[in-house]
Amino acid sequence: MDNTEVNEAIEEQVTENAELEVALQRITELEKTADEYKDKMMRALADAENTRRRAAKELNDISKFAIAGFAKNLLNVSDNLSRALTSIPKGQLNNDILLKTLYDGVESTERELARIFQQNNITKIEPLNEVFNPNFHEVIFESPVPGKAHGIIIQMLEPGYMIHDRLLRPAKVGVAKGDSPAEGSIVNQEV
Repeated sequence: MDNTEVNEAIEEQVTENAELEVALQRITELEKTADEYKDKMMRALADAENTRRRAAKELNDISKFAIAGFAKNLLNVSDNLSRALTSIPKGQLNNDILLKTLYDGVESTERELARIFQQNNITKIEPLNEVFNPNFHEVIFESPVPGKAHGIIIQMLEPGYMIHDRLLRPAKVGVAKGDSPAEGSIVNQEV
C-alpha cells in the first residue's frame, strides 16, 4: 500500500469517525428530548389522575350532602314535633280521647321523620353529661352545678345533627361552670 492509499484510508476513517460522532451527538440529543417528553407525559398522566380523583370525590360529596340544605330546614319541624309531644301532660292522655289521638298522630309523624333522617344518614347529637366540644356544641349558658366539673354539659336546649360525617347543626347546650375543668374540655370563657 502506498502513501496515497494510506492517506485516503486515514481520511476515510476520520470522516467515518466524524460522522459517527455527529450521529452519537444526535442520538444523545434525541434521548434527552425523549426523556423530556416522557417526563411531561408522566406529569400529565399524574395530573389527569389527580383531577379524576378530585372529580370523583366531589361527585361523591355532592351526592352525600345534596340534601343538607333541605334537611337543615326540616330540623325545625323535628324540634317542633318534639316540643308538641313534651308539652302534653301524660296524665291527660287517658282522660281525653281526642288529645290521645292528636298525641299519637304527632308521635307517629315524629317517628316517620326520624326514620327518614336515619335513611339519609342524618343523626341526632344529644350530648347530655358529656364534655363540651366546640366542634359539635354551642354554649348558650354556663351555670355552677355542685359535683359537676367545668365544661360538662348539664342541659341540652336543642339537639344537634350530623349528616354523614359533617355537622349539620350544633347542639345548643348549657355547661357546668365548676372549679376544675373536665378532662378533655375546651370551654370558651368568653360566653
